[in-house]
Amino acid sequence: MFCAVIFDWDGTLADSKNAVVASFQKVFQESNIVVSNEFIEKRIGIGSRNLIIDALKASNVPFDDKLLNTLLNGKIEAEIELTSMVNLFDGAIELLNSVRGKMKTALASMNNRAVIDRLLDEKGVRGYFDIVLAAEDVVKAKPDPEIFLKTALGLGCPPEKCVAMEDSIFGVKSAKAARMKCIAIPSGTYSKEELRELKPDLIVNSLKEKREILAFILG
Repeated sequence: MFCAVIFDWDGTLADSKNAVVASFQKVFQESNIVVSNEFIEKRIGIGSRNLIIDALKASNVPFDDKLLNTLLNGKIEAEIELTSMVNLFDGAIELLNSVRGKMKTALASMNNRAVIDRLLDEKGVRGYFDIVLAAEDVVKAKPDPEIFLKTALGLGCPPEKCVAMEDSIFGVKSAKAARMKCIAIPSGTYSKEELRELKPDLIVNSLKEKREILAFILG
């Protein structure tokens, strides 16, 4: 039996794509940075700062730390204003209830702390997690394993005794690099076929497949 299950937030537990994209596009448009929605969607999970850097490079816009911080802070403020657009996926609460008390649980998100804190409180799910890590808690973003390794350490669980639940290729790569088992869910911006190429330990279509998920997690 595993010691802990570690959840991603955006695209895994929460349907937040529209809010994330809209918040980035707000600050990009204000700075005359032109990228497509798909450009943003395919980079959800690498951290806001890294996504902004990719957008600036793609648009050939010179930048320094001052511009980066301005755009990042603007994006965070915009996303907080859009939290009403974010909804938990069907099956999320049922799954969280099913694992609570049976093993340790954590949230490991590359979104920013202010956004995650607002959403956890607004959606009433903070109490489901023993610890919560966000972008500010790590130096290297997914697909680097740092956030998962740091989460396992905080939980007091060996990484190989943890299961990560992810929707992006960056998250799956991060979990596998941390030597964790990984359940992939094509509920974000990546297809089942794209996720399957990374050989996660289990792929389900949605969180509503609770029986299959629990069979894997709880043995």
